[in-house]
Amino acid sequence: MTKPTASLSLDLDNLWVYLKTRGHPWEDARSYLPSVVPLILDVLQRRGLRITFFIVGRDATREANQDALTLIARAGHEIGNHSFDHEPWIQDYDVETVAKELESADRSIEEATGQRPVGFRGPGYCYSAVTLQVVKELGYGFDASILPSIMGPVARLYYFWGSGITKADRQSRQNLYGRARDGLFPLKPFKWTTAKGDLLEIPVTTFPLLRVPFHPSYILWLSAKSRPAALAYMKFGLRMCRLLAVEPSIILHPLDFLGADDAPELSFFPAMDLPRQPKLDILAAYLDDLRSHFDVVPVSEHARRIEALGAEMRRLPTTRIAG
Repeated sequence: MTKPTASLSLDLDNLWVYLKTRGHPWEDARSYLPSVVPLILDVLQRRGLRITFFIVGRDATREANQDALTLIARAGHEIGNHSFDHEPWIQDYDVETVAKELESADRSIEEATGQRPVGFRGPGYCYSAVTLQVVKELGYGFDASILPSIMGPVARLYYFWGSGITKADRQSRQNLYGRARDGLFPLKPFKWTTAKGDLLEIPVTTFPLLRVPFHPSYILWLSAKSRPAALAYMKFGLRMCRLLAVEPSIILHPLDFLGADDAPELSFFPAMDLPRQPKLDILAAYLDDLRSHFDVVPVSEHARRIEALGAEMRRLPTTRIAG
């Protein structure tokens, strides 16, 4: 019996990204990409997985990251655009600023990896009519920025808790991790109708019906409370996807692979108080369960299969996106 498709991707967010978003000094932050990328690639290689890495353009310009980014391309993984400066408030920028941001990332990522990005994911799951228009103009095959969850505001409050972030910075980050109404978006792929034509959207999958996240970062956070509950929640979520014919698109992050000693600066982040090995064990269980139920592919292959089916899918005009 042929397995249904699932896509797997990783947002290659560096240490400075988390510090910047939380309002901490970030310009001189070290890069952990040289150490975490080989670890990520080893975990994937052991399972025969080829995925999509969404890379931040600023990291692609730094010499310290060149070897790590080259390893990703040489291992056969595909490359996506995760913006240049990883500012989740990019959705509030005008079209000229957004175009410069995405085009700069596109160029620097291709120069560093030898591959042109195939799609885009907004930092912090941000999206706007402007960002989607620019993604279409760049000729990308898909956008993957939507997180159809009601939990965005809760995650945002958790992230800001104890941060000391200023009122002005809170305002600029008011849509970080999405809005509650994002839970109304379809779980299954759909098409945006932009002024430049249709654009395929492949949402990051959330728990069917409940509309709460269940990608590894959340499973790892839950595992700190109860490992059995975390694994049961993970298994139930993937089985619900099978039951309801949702082909999941699952997202990973570098912090899924790192422990407390690897990045002590991020002790504020969920599950970053855990040692590395227990996290890797849970991540392995997640990936193995995903592989057992789905044919796991990069996001562009998922997009190709969706388009090849030729089935009618829901269309949403970007003109209806509210600020």
